[in-house]
Amino acid sequence: MPPSSAITLDQRKIFILPTKEGILFSFLIVFMVIAGINYQNSLIFALAFLLASLFMVSILHTYRNLSGLTIMAGGTLPAFAGEDAEFTVVLSRFGVRTYEALLLGWNIDLLLGADLLEDEEVKVKLFVETRVRGLMNPGRMLIQTYYPVGLFRAWSWLDLDMKTIVYPRPVPAGAIPFSESTSSDGELIQREGVDDFYGLRDYQQGDPLKHVAWKSYARTDELLTKQFAAFADRRVWLEWDFFPGMDKEARLSRLCHWVLKLDTGNDEYGLRLPGVEIAPGRGPEHREEMLKTLALFEVEQGS
Repeated sequence: MPPSSAITLDQRKIFILPTKEGILFSFLIVFMVIAGINYQNSLIFALAFLLASLFMVSILHTYRNLSGLTIMAGGTLPAFAGEDAEFTVVLSRFGVRTYEALLLGWNIDLLLGADLLEDEEVKVKLFVETRVRGLMNPGRMLIQTYYPVGLFRAWSWLDLDMKTIVYPRPVPAGAIPFSESTSSDGELIQREGVDDFYGLRDYQQGDPLKHVAWKSYARTDELLTKQFAAFADRRVWLEWDFFPGMDKEARLSRLCHWVLKLDTGNDEYGLRLPGVEIAPGRGPEHREEMLKTLALFEVEQGS
C-alpha cells in the first residue's frame, strides 16, 4: 500500500490468520470428531460441530472489526533526540458499525488500545522513540485486533506519511561567550586585550607598567593607569566557532542548549552556522526557527 494521509481498510488491506489458541482450538475440534466417530456418540458430534461453527463465525467477526475502518494522519509534535515523538492518529467510522479492542502503534511491544462505540471518531496519541536529529518518518504503523474471542488475528500495516522534526539533544555548554562590539547600543564593560581607550584611574599596585600613563606622570608627577573597554552587545550571537575541535553533533547539541537557555530570558539571540545565519530575535517563532535549523543542518535528503 502506498503512503497516504487517510486509509480505509477493506479486503485487500486486511490480513487474517489463526492465533496459537485458534490452532489449538481447531485441533481440539478434530480430536472431538475422531472421538465421536470412535465412540459413535452423537453428543460429541453436536459439541464438535458447535465449536466448529464458532470457529468459522469468529473469522467473519474478527475481519469485520477492521473492515470499513478509516485511519487518518493527525498532528505531530517535535521532540529532542532521545525522547519520544508524539503522533496523533484519527480513527473514524461510518454508519452504525462499531469497533472494539483495536490495537495500534509503531512499537509492536507497546501497542495502544482504542474503541469506536458511541463516538464517530477518536484521536489516539502514539509515541515513537527517537535516536538522531533530523526529519523523522516512523514508517508503517501496525493496527490489529483479536476481537471477539481471540481465535484469529486480523491486522494491517499502514504508512500514513507522517513526519516530525527531531531536534538535537541538548547538552550543557557552560556560560555563553558574549560578542564584543564597538557599538554604543550595549552595556559598557571593561575587557583586557582590547584597544579602545576609555579613561584613566589611579595607579594600583600590580597594574602592568605598559598601561601606566607616563606622559601624564611627566606633567603632573601623578601615577595613573590607562583603562580600556568595549561594549557588550545585547544581541547574543551563537557561533559555530565557539567549540573548536568538537564534531558536528556535539556542537549542535550545545548550541541547542543555549537556544533553550536564552529563550527563557529577554536577550535577542541569533545563530551563525557554516553557510547559515539567522538574525537575532526572540519569541516562540524565533525559537522554533532556531531549533529547526539546528535539527536539519546538513541532514541528508530523505533521511
